[in-house]
Amino acid sequence: MISFQDFQKVEIKVGRVVAVEDHPNADKLIIIRADVGEESPRTLVAGLKGHYAAEELEGKLIVVVTNLEPARLRGVQSDGMLLAAQEADKIVLLTFDRDISPGSPVL
Repeated sequence: MISFQDFQKVEIKVGRVVAVEDHPNADKLIIIRADVGEESPRTLVAGLKGHYAAEELEGKLIVVVTNLEPARLRGVQSDGMLLAAQEADKIVLLTFDRDISPGSPVL
């Protein structure tokens, strides 16, 4: 278990998917560019290929952890992590039921 104080260190923000492309070196990964309220979109690498088409993701509001250390996934740097739920082989993105500005904090 982690303490509430540790949990408060996690920075979670609203992101809007602005672009999606296939990862050049991985069959299950995609590269997402997400507006999280900063000067330029963040690059997120996610294992969503086969679960979502690019057209389904573009414009979607997502939940993004923005203060993780960058990670290289099959040669592409990921500057955050989107949140999703998994049930067996099904993956579902955490999204919002109303419009809200990218960069808004998730409480």
